[in-house]
Amino acid sequence: MTSPIERSLVLVKPDAVRRGLLGEIISRFERKGLAIEAIELRTMDASLADQHYADHVDKAFYPPLKEFMTSGPLAALVLSGDQVIEVVRAMIGSTDGRKAAAGTIRGDFSLSNRENLVHASDSPESAARELALWFPKL
Repeated sequence: MTSPIERSLVLVKPDAVRRGLLGEIISRFERKGLAIEAIELRTMDASLADQHYADHVDKAFYPPLKEFMTSGPLAALVLSGDQVIEVVRAMIGSTDGRKAAAGTIRGDFSLSNRENLVHASDSPESAARELALWFPKL
């Protein structure tokens, strides 16, 4: 019996786009066998940042995070596949790029805790909420 196909939101953050890593990151997901159902290059505005990070808006780390996430274009992707949420999170590595394992996206390309290249939904519930914000027509 196969698992049901899941969906996840993945944001390739402004630092990755600025550094020319968008193709590398997307190709890793494709080579893994994940499907790209939607992709959009856009800049996150302040309102969307506040909605996306609603759980964090009152925390001290949020203002610099918001400034970073709204600083330039990012790529928003809808990825799907068997256990896509778990698979993508393993592929991107731990939040702090300085501590992320080699072979992960963050482990290979990031030296930061904030500018860490990629965001990915962390549960089916957050995926549903985030996908509704970023791709309301899907």
